[in-house]
Amino acid sequence: MTNLYSALLGASLAIPAAFLAACFAKRWRRHALALQWLAPIPSLATGLIGLTHAPMTCDMPVLSFALRLDPPGALILTAAALLWIIISAALWRDHQPDNRFGLCWLMTMTGNIGVFVAGDLVSFYFFYALVSIPAYGLFAFSDETERKRAGAIYIAFTILGEAFLLLAFAMLIVGAPHGSLRIDDVVAALPASSWRDAALGLIIVSFGMKVGMIPFNGWMPLTYSAAPIPAAAALSGAGVKAGVIGLMRFLPLAAALEGWGSALAIMGFLSAFYGVVFGMTQRNPKVILAYSSISQMGIITAALGMALVNGQTDASLNVAFYAANHLLVKATLFLAIGSLALRDRRSSYTSLILIAILALSLAGLPFTGGALAKLALKAQFASGPTAIFATLSSIGTALLMTHFLIRLAVPLHEAAQECPASLIRFWHAAAFAAIALPWVFYPAIGDTSNAFEFGKLLDGFWPVAVGAGLALVLQRIGWPLPNVPVGDSVVLEESAFRSLLSIGPSLEMLEARLRQWPVAGVSLLLIILALLTASVSGS
Repeated sequence: MTNLYSALLGASLAIPAAFLAACFAKRWRRHALALQWLAPIPSLATGLIGLTHAPMTCDMPVLSFALRLDPPGALILTAAALLWIIISAALWRDHQPDNRFGLCWLMTMTGNIGVFVAGDLVSFYFFYALVSIPAYGLFAFSDETERKRAGAIYIAFTILGEAFLLLAFAMLIVGAPHGSLRIDDVVAALPASSWRDAALGLIIVSFGMKVGMIPFNGWMPLTYSAAPIPAAAALSGAGVKAGVIGLMRFLPLAAALEGWGSALAIMGFLSAFYGVVFGMTQRNPKVILAYSSISQMGIITAALGMALVNGQTDASLNVAFYAANHLLVKATLFLAIGSLALRDRRSSYTSLILIAILALSLAGLPFTGGALAKLALKAQFASGPTAIFATLSSIGTALLMTHFLIRLAVPLHEAAQECPASLIRFWHAAAFAAIALPWVFYPAIGDTSNAFEFGKLLDGFWPVAVGAGLALVLQRIGWPLPNVPVGDSVVLEESAFRSLLSIGPSLEMLEARLRQWPVAGVSLLLIILALLTASVSGS
């Protein structure tokens, strides 16, 4: 039976790779792209089995890859695979996107599946790059200025984040026993490594960029705004979880590192409130959902920070459940925008109520998967300031998602042009999955009956009521929305970059002076002294 599990784990990557290979044969390309919704099916089966089994492993000596899937990874993989199946089927049901988009879609999907099953540094870095870089082609190959700008900013953050991650991996390898490349080995050795603090800092920054942690969040609203609805749904749902699994895999949660954990929790809560505040200034529903993702990823980051403070290894499963629920709900809400646009906002009351329930479920609305997700993180935010911040975050999420629902009333003509007609049918499948699957997954976390206790119901209801009520009051009184540009911090960074360009001649003159031997000699001496100091302090 173990061999069967290992074979299935290998197939979860082999099948998408086969579809990719078929794309390079002209006579097979069209069929491979049209049927690529079949590629994640082995991953879906692998994830479902992995939920209830001990970690599965599979060595691929030809590629020098080691694959490993544990229950937390299986939880997110299952949700991600199902999402890729639904959106891919909707995309290729009625029309054929161009080959360039289709190939980028398939590569992004393959990389996204791969990060959840990677068992060593080499395979993880490869799949992390594969889920990040080809995503550029899902929205940036365009003549539109804003899409080109969004693509340039996205790829800049992506390359910078991967450069930091490569440095972190080099430090992990140096600190690992016997030069092991397996993720479990290098993370276990990290707390005792002389490179611990530098490696942790780089890990947090690199994956923090992927999940939109402040101050690295500006790319996310720009990207989701520029991307077509199907691409935005896939990236906001499954794509961003590559950063979540990265934090889960490479943070040494078994060691209680209070300083790093507290810093991560603070940054997480700051991101959570930042996303709400700036999301409330936006008018485009897609952009509001992007800021909501920043906020929700902040909660996940804060939960992992508190787990690092207390040395809670079992927190990974709780965080994975929260991430899987967010994956399904957020992607479904993006698809709902497309469905409403295709119907020209003429939709049944059932669909509108369903959208409202899904939106407010992110705030922990009782009887929804969001309530279960909130319950899953209860241990990380049990008492003290973190409990207060978590409650305030629920209120803020309800406020922001009610604002999102209000903004759905505006015309959505541009979104209609981005969506295939079949999306109207397929979004209901995504909505059903977002509602039902959390209840299927939660027994792996805890007892679902806890969600029906009166105290838990009340604890979930009143923050939603307060947040939604506040949003309606602000709408009623005509609260003026500040004019904050999409991407906020990126706009300031772009201005700073342009300012740096203006001092180019001065920098060239300084460089010429530094090339002179007296100055260069002093500079070299300072560098040598710095290296000697670092080596002495590290020994």
